[in-house]
Amino acid sequence: MSVNYAAGLSPYADKGVCGLPEMFDSPEELKAKVETLAQLIKESQYLVVHSGAGISTAAGIPDFRGPKGVWTLEEKGESPRFDTTFEEARPSLTHMALLGLHRAGYLKYLISQNVDGLHVRSGFPRDMLSELHGNMFVEECEKCGRQYVREKVIGVMGLKPTGRYCDVVRSRGLRACRGKLISTILDWEDALPDRDLNKAEDSSRRADLALTLGTSLQIKPSGDLPLLTKRKGGKLAIVNLQPTKHDKHAHLRIHSYVDDVMKQLMELLGLDIPKWEGPTICESSTATSESATDVKPPRAITTSRPTNPIVQTTENIVVWYRSSQKNHTIIILFC
Repeated sequence: MSVNYAAGLSPYADKGVCGLPEMFDSPEELKAKVETLAQLIKESQYLVVHSGAGISTAAGIPDFRGPKGVWTLEEKGESPRFDTTFEEARPSLTHMALLGLHRAGYLKYLISQNVDGLHVRSGFPRDMLSELHGNMFVEECEKCGRQYVREKVIGVMGLKPTGRYCDVVRSRGLRACRGKLISTILDWEDALPDRDLNKAEDSSRRADLALTLGTSLQIKPSGDLPLLTKRKGGKLAIVNLQPTKHDKHAHLRIHSYVDDVMKQLMELLGLDIPKWEGPTICESSTATSESATDVKPPRAITTSRPTNPIVQTTENIVVWYRSSQKNHTIIILFC
């Protein structure tokens, strides 16, 4: 839960402006604005989306600076209300709509400040995703960079060792890497991961349209990435209930729930929203199933629980996810 994540961070005084009032466009305004957004997306050659905590509130995970956000209530001496755990949370309509936009060729890259892992769980290709603040389910080998996605939250934050070791077999199968695994969750003063940040910056500069969803854009440097698109002559569209740090730079501002916006948007684009049927989707956007470099493995079902349920491939961002269904253990691979 975001409350547990927040509690695990080091004390930090400046958490941004919390509890700003929410604004709602009228139904007529919303319809007109979403039509404008749809046209912008149709005209765009390179759309980049920046997602924040607001897209996961519909999944039962509280945000941080909203009227009932974790840090807003903390300032008031109150405790946040939560409806789920990170493990039980399911991708929202917006998560799945973003997957649909990518599959249709509109969405070229996704940049997220969220740590809940729902973009990965939705099936969004990991090579087209930057999780700038980490992922509660991911640990990484500090030696070879291999990442593992677990079925439970790692329970460690601040890029600290998790107590496990990398078992990737080196070339020629001589021996395992045995590097220490560390959490990928950042603490306040931790630097953003170079690989994710570099890809996020490159895609933001390349974009001709930046769409922000459910983020107040207060945290640097993540919140300033959409400005890279503006500086290159692109447009910025903001969807958020509260004012954001960069409203004055926006070509379009929409004040509504992100799920409502995305539902109308997908209808206007003539696209179906993929249904989430469990963490069974594994996608690679860079290779086909015939390619020797394809990292899309077959789904494997076993009747007993494997002793070492970690799957490895030739990519550094390979992982596994396992969930129990009836009497079987299903191993699901995310690429």
